[in-house]
Amino acid sequence: MTLRRYAFLVLGVTLATLGLAWPLALGRLDMPARRAVLFGSGLAVANTLAAHALVVWSSARPSTNAFLGAVLGGMVGRMALMLAAVVAGVLALGLPKLPLALSLLCYFVVFLIMELSILHRRPGAPAAVAR
Repeated sequence: MTLRRYAFLVLGVTLATLGLAWPLALGRLDMPARRAVLFGSGLAVANTLAAHALVVWSSARPSTNAFLGAVLGGMVGRMALMLAAVVAGVLALGLPKLPLALSLLCYFVVFLIMELSILHRRPGAPAAVAR
């Protein structure tokens, strides 16, 4: 799946879930909590798009070292940037911690499942071995 199609899918899932959650739960939250939820979901979207872009870029490289370097190095870099963004959101923007953490973690899990299932179906992905 191209990065563009994956981005549309991720944004569609994000907008659909936020649109569904808004009248059910998010509308009852105060404004700082709503901003924290939106900030957390935005961070999760950026993280999954960066992860997918690194995997797609590195899978086209002939070297296994390039693949591992991009995926593992990218993971460390993304973790550092995510930590910095969360700290900045809490300290500089004054966002509430719990809504930010819940939003970020929930979307992270959903996007991780999506990415793994999409990457598993890609042509050239290793077939599952029956044991």
